[in-house]
Amino acid sequence: MLKDIKAENIYIVCGRTDMRKSISGLAEIIQYQFDLDLFSNSLFLFCGRRRNRLKALIWEDDGFVLLYKRLEEGKYNWPKDENEVRNLTHEQFVWLMQGLSIDQPKAIKKIEGKLDIC
Repeated sequence: MLKDIKAENIYIVCGRTDMRKSISGLAEIIQYQFDLDLFSNSLFLFCGRRRNRLKALIWEDDGFVLLYKRLEEGKYNWPKDENEVRNLTHEQFVWLMQGLSIDQPKAIKKIEGKLDIC
């Protein structure tokens, strides 16, 4: 189900999040700590200390949806920088859900801007 969500932006809140937080607590982190728009078509991802559980928060037209996922085996490869939120591509999101790092060193990087072709 989580992989099927269509969001314009996917944000990962790096570091540990207190998984006891509810919708209001997670929304406060997004709004006040990172100054992001909660009501955009964005998916916000949070992970706890054990790295085998995550919460996802998304706004629908009439309210918030909070999803909770617990892995039975394995852990998420979650970035550890406590004061960072990152915007993920869909490809990075898939990697994360598969237990891989969102920074794949062998992946071909997309080039932004113009190329100077001779």
